[in-house]
Amino acid sequence: MTGDFVQTGSTTDQPQSTAGRADDETWRIRRTAADQDRLGETESIFALSNGWIGWRGVLDEGAPCGMPGSYVNGFHERRELSYPEEGYAFPSASDTVISAPNAALIRLWVDDEPLDLRTGTLRRHERVLDLRTGVLTRETEWISPAGRGVRLRSTRLVSLPRRPVAAVRYEVEPLDTAVELRVCSDLLANEKVPERSDDPRAASVPTDPLTAETYRATGLDGVLVHRTERSGQRVAVAVSHVLDGPDTVTTTGDCTPDRVRLTVTGRLHPGERLRLTKFAAYEWAAVDETPADELAALVTAEADTARADGFDALLTDQRAALDAAWQVADVRLDGDPELQQAVRFAMFHLIQAGRPDCDRTISAKGLTGNGYDGHVLWDTESYVLPVLTYLAPAVARSALTWRHAHLPEARERAAELRLTGATFPWRTIGGRECSGYWPAGTAGLHVNADVADAVLRYVAATDDQRFLAEAGLELLVETARLWHGFGHWSGDGGFHLHGVTGPDEYTALVDDNVFTNLMARRNLRGAADAAERCPEVAGRLGVDRDEVAGWRAAADAMAIPYDSERGVHQQAAGFTEQPEWDFANTSEDDYPLLLHFPYLELYRKQVVKQADLVLAMQLRPGEFTADQKARNLAYYEARTVRDSSLSAAPQAVLAAEVGHLDLAYDLFAESVLQDLADLGDKTADGLHLASLAGAWLALVQGFGGLRDDREVLSFDPRLPRRIDRLAFSLRWRGHRLRVTLTPTEVRYELPDATGDAEIELWHHGESLRVTGAEPVTRPMPPVPDPGPEPPSPPGRRPTRRSAD
Repeated sequence: MTGDFVQTGSTTDQPQSTAGRADDETWRIRRTAADQDRLGETESIFALSNGWIGWRGVLDEGAPCGMPGSYVNGFHERRELSYPEEGYAFPSASDTVISAPNAALIRLWVDDEPLDLRTGTLRRHERVLDLRTGVLTRETEWISPAGRGVRLRSTRLVSLPRRPVAAVRYEVEPLDTAVELRVCSDLLANEKVPERSDDPRAASVPTDPLTAETYRATGLDGVLVHRTERSGQRVAVAVSHVLDGPDTVTTTGDCTPDRVRLTVTGRLHPGERLRLTKFAAYEWAAVDETPADELAALVTAEADTARADGFDALLTDQRAALDAAWQVADVRLDGDPELQQAVRFAMFHLIQAGRPDCDRTISAKGLTGNGYDGHVLWDTESYVLPVLTYLAPAVARSALTWRHAHLPEARERAAELRLTGATFPWRTIGGRECSGYWPAGTAGLHVNADVADAVLRYVAATDDQRFLAEAGLELLVETARLWHGFGHWSGDGGFHLHGVTGPDEYTALVDDNVFTNLMARRNLRGAADAAERCPEVAGRLGVDRDEVAGWRAAADAMAIPYDSERGVHQQAAGFTEQPEWDFANTSEDDYPLLLHFPYLELYRKQVVKQADLVLAMQLRPGEFTADQKARNLAYYEARTVRDSSLSAAPQAVLAAEVGHLDLAYDLFAESVLQDLADLGDKTADGLHLASLAGAWLALVQGFGGLRDDREVLSFDPRLPRRIDRLAFSLRWRGHRLRVTLTPTEVRYELPDATGDAEIELWHHGESLRVTGAEPVTRPMPPVPDPGPEPPSPPGRRPTRRSAD
């Protein structure tokens, strides 16, 4: 991924990662002993990954622990799904992310007493995630119950440049008196994971999912190879150590089928230090593709190479990779240091989430936890990829290539459902539908248009015609065929999509969901345009003129329900005529509603879990007039309870566009603080990557005013009172555009451009030509008075910080 961020030419607007103050706390996340009652949350926040490997931020010694996790992207186990009553085409199995053998563990005994933060005296304990260097550091001073004191320092990283590699440096020294130390560095398989069954969004955790095939320890090195029983996968992890310490220390190694352990023992006196550095390498493959010995040799070589290069080299390369990444990913937000820190935290985890050099995508939790069973949902295409398309387009390309690789399964699912074209899964890891909740898993067909939307946005932003010919067009064609075959022509000439579930899961199995219909229209028209641009490829896919004409006709006739009496669009046909939700008799303890009310009650009332019609206005802004946007926002703001972390960001975008900047700012804060403040009490299961990506969308689309639905960049910027300056970058057709907003002006520039490079864009309706020669500056126009702020449901308005 990091290579996708590398810039050429001058970089006059260096981010604070390379030019900022050393004491700038907006680049660090700190946790101390006071946070030990929030272990799971901290472990997610401190998770390190590189798009391939993910280590949760569990303490080095592994205890106390909220939930361990050592993940490799795509590695999972299958489990059967059972139903009280079977139904045709119900998925028979689901996939669940499982932990690979954990190489992060290093345990310490002081005079035979295990270091445990819950015992003895904790004189100092602090952990810091440095967003500039990409490392997690720890410093602990602990006095054992017997009065023996040690100082512990550790530094952990998951290498961004080196896909298979992670490492940890562990240092310990006595405080006041000599101590007998025992340090055990473990590589542990089948680590126990606590079951979290209080919420249907939590994971289903298999017990001992790995079967040992190879296990050996040699000197300071070791390797484990395991396989899964049902998913047919094999994982290998190798470790290699470097030991620095007094000559009196000794080492022994041993292994069992599920554990490789290196034990270091010795007596240390004040002033002496023991340093153990562990290098680990991870890889997995299908059992029938790569033998165990071959996989073991591969990871052993990777770990040995990392050890030979040294930990300092890994640190240097990590910093260089992040310096390059931050050149495009950094967002400067002056005026609110807490949210500045939160934005950088969000961008850091997006940087970590994916890679351009592997055939994998990004799940809802990334590699930070096992929430949602580690599944990929529509969040990826509708929230994460719109950001990565503009910051790291090669990563977006990789994720879309992964979708293309799973077209065979999508075609099979469509055939099973008696549909045409391809039907992508609502929840998946390996390409097959994993959701047994059929109102979403089967009827949530909008995921197919979401994939198509991501393809069209990527091609527009990059002009990557090779991708369009090799994968993009086929994705567009097969999803267009789904809509053309699924839709229904009515007697009045309208084209309808009946019996679908849109983004709002509190309104399921409806007719003509506006979001779904508008996204399907974009899918149909985009497929038709692409087929005409690539006639040879389209011909190989069996597309002819009649089929293209059918797509265009269906798109032109697509039904878009509108309530003329109330002057608003209907989220779905008949929605505005349903009974209102009784908010007066709904208490704070009743949220989220899905855990306290039956779906029968939710489905038939005007209550919205997450922005649906509002999200349609965000993604398809050209389909609505300014007056319609204002009226729609006001109507649905009063009915949206935001029981989903996906809701706040699109609401923020539309609130900013309409002119309710205080509300937009508060919604943006809710989105960006979703995990750092654990607003939904679910961060322990993993980070909400869509909400973190949504924070960027709230800033860039909301306050920056970016619109991209017509294959041209358009900006209608405006700043809320709390922001003194907002600066961000994005990539467009191979160039980096830097946009800086102040209360009085907007500046557009190409800081890396040379020669005759240029970008054409629109600023508040004015066509601009931005070149590398000099910035283009325009005044910030005044924001028209939007009138009174639209009310939220009682008790559900986001926390007010706009007036602080």
